[in-house]
Amino acid sequence: MSEDKFDAIVVGGGLAGTVAAYLMANAGLEVVLIERGNFPGSKNMTGGRLYTHSIEKIIPGFTAEAPLERKITRECVTMLTDDSAVGLDYRSTRLGKQGSDSYSVLTSVLDQWLADKAEEAGAQIIAGISIENLIVREGRVCGVIAGDDELEANVTILADGANSLLAQKIGMRAEFKPSQVAVGVKELIRLPASVIEDRFCSSDGEGTASLFVGSPTAGSIGGGFLYTNKESVSLGIVATLSTLVEGNRSAPAMLEALKRHHAVAPLIKNGKLLEYSGHIVLEGGYDMIPKLIGDGVLVVGDGAGFCMNLGYAVRGMDLAIASAECAAKAVIEASGQGDFSAESLAVYRTLLEQGFVLKDMKTYRRFPHFMDSTPRLFDEYPRLAADTMEEMFVVDGRPSIPLRKAVMPHLKRIGIGTLIKDVRKGLGSL
Repeated sequence: MSEDKFDAIVVGGGLAGTVAAYLMANAGLEVVLIERGNFPGSKNMTGGRLYTHSIEKIIPGFTAEAPLERKITRECVTMLTDDSAVGLDYRSTRLGKQGSDSYSVLTSVLDQWLADKAEEAGAQIIAGISIENLIVREGRVCGVIAGDDELEANVTILADGANSLLAQKIGMRAEFKPSQVAVGVKELIRLPASVIEDRFCSSDGEGTASLFVGSPTAGSIGGGFLYTNKESVSLGIVATLSTLVEGNRSAPAMLEALKRHHAVAPLIKNGKLLEYSGHIVLEGGYDMIPKLIGDGVLVVGDGAGFCMNLGYAVRGMDLAIASAECAAKAVIEASGQGDFSAESLAVYRTLLEQGFVLKDMKTYRRFPHFMDSTPRLFDEYPRLAADTMEEMFVVDGRPSIPLRKAVMPHLKRIGIGTLIKDVRKGLGSL
């Protein structure tokens, strides 16, 4: 590795890292991006969903060039019991409107495309190098250490993912609580494009995003997801670490239960497993955001805790991209002033607060606690929904009774007061 001093070093070749490198290089800064995998994106879980508004600002019209999978025009949220499925199915052309559209993506492919963009802009990409420590002198981060090699820079941007050990080593991030961290496992399952379009009632190029809650996680905090790609589906499960420690079912076992469920099995029938992967997901929301700024250092993306699970939607990619843009702008401004202190780089947080990232995180800051304190969401309410649907739709020759009387025993099982309290709490957290 060169002994030259760079304007900026970016650690991590995911979405946040590649976008930050692209913007800084495009502004004329000398930038090096270091990725521990064999190529940018190689360590990312394949498959996910990208809301395009944040990247569209940076690369206008990028959808015509970027390696995206399917435009999401159908949203499904389904509550599962062992023998039932009750869902909300929303389809609209509004979902595909430019500026508010979203796409299923294979993140490792998208990361490589963005890394190429960064290289074209002038950034240097170094892959296959693991950064073990940071160079710290008198409290200022001055670069990175990889084995016996050191590389210095005016600013180091930590984009090394949710489990940012580097941020922890320099005291910018505390250890996680089990309730703040989830474990995600995912399979990429190959299916012909025509089969996907038939099974999900989609037109060519259009796709579905599905979220599942209930029996696959054995009533514990967590849920499943499915995204349709061009010729595959990304199917996975996410469960909090506290759930896995206290429960009797592992995350892989939860995924198998989801795959076997009668509402899911037909969707993946005869599919071929292409990839199996797993990683940690931060679930704590606004209250687990670490220290973002230090002398000569910034934290972005998943490492900054910029992830939101709202039950009906999961966001992370758009937050990571927007945080990278804010960080890049802060470094560009600091470079113009020749000042890389925490005070100078504080414009990073100002930009986050002015934009949607911290505003959205604050808006939903109470939702993680609501989910953690309301386990009924993952067991009793799916059962209530299924029992209600049974009363409405099953006709077996017995004399009918008014629906409100038929449903009342199921409501009383939870408690009407408890139901009202949970609804108020849930709406308040959103």
